[in-house]
Amino acid sequence: MTAVDLDLAEKQAPDRTVRRGLLRGVHRVRGSVAISFLIMAIVAVAAAFGPLIAPQNPSAQDLNLVLVPPSGAHWLGTDELGRDVFSRMIVGSRTVFLGPLMVAGGAMLVGNILGLLAGYRGGIIDAFIMRLADLLMAVPGLLIIIVVSGTIGAGYWVAVGLLALLIMPFDARVVRGVTLEQVPRPYVEAARTLGVSDRRIMFLHIWPNISAVVVANTCLAYAGALVGLSSLSFLGVGVAPGSPDWGQMLSDGQISLFQNPIATLAPGAAIVLVAAAMNIIGDWGYDRLSSRGASR
Repeated sequence: MTAVDLDLAEKQAPDRTVRRGLLRGVHRVRGSVAISFLIMAIVAVAAAFGPLIAPQNPSAQDLNLVLVPPSGAHWLGTDELGRDVFSRMIVGSRTVFLGPLMVAGGAMLVGNILGLLAGYRGGIIDAFIMRLADLLMAVPGLLIIIVVSGTIGAGYWVAVGLLALLIMPFDARVVRGVTLEQVPRPYVEAARTLGVSDRRIMFLHIWPNISAVVVANTCLAYAGALVGLSSLSFLGVGVAPGSPDWGQMLSDGQISLFQNPIATLAPGAAIVLVAAAMNIIGDWGYDRLSSRGASR
């Protein structure tokens, strides 16, 4: 073996070590991603078919079975009114899944449009959109929703709409930042030279190249909306009293924490699991879309 071959082997050895370490990390991440997708799939199925698959009527009360511990008939026991906690969690997944999904989707749609306009157009449009975003970001979101709901007696979906409006500025700022990075690149200049319209450049050229950030940010918004809506339900804002909702179940279970702790801990643990699962999925989506964009 020549000296050149030895030098080449020495240079390649650390690279192989790094690649093996990365591959081991990828396999570990894939396991957590698979579990996260499984958690979200279970929540989606429960949200779609909750009343059909729930073993018992989630609203049925039996005062002879108040605060019964977990058993074969009641997997998570019963609450202070004798209602089956497991069935209520299944049916309650509908608000947990649909509400944050609409918040994240609405904030993404409006925030992406405003962020693309601000980053691509610049000037007065950029200044106006960013000052509007600053104004909305300065507002204490949960406090505003509590005040509005208490004043007009608004329900759950009004809270969803207000939360989407208050999360939208964060999406707009993130999209504006990555759009500013894309605008000076050669493919944008080439599209302008060819006479491609600004709308096509923004939505068909720039947006696909920032989609990795959009996906990660939307998943983060979903997790934040889940925690926010659950907090509102915990405070008694949004869902009607007695409705199966994880945040409200967490609040109602405080008085029976020592009699049947699983009735309180299960909804709280479920909120944490779903939020963590969506964050992991967002990181996975960012890595996949970023590597695909780099290869493209």
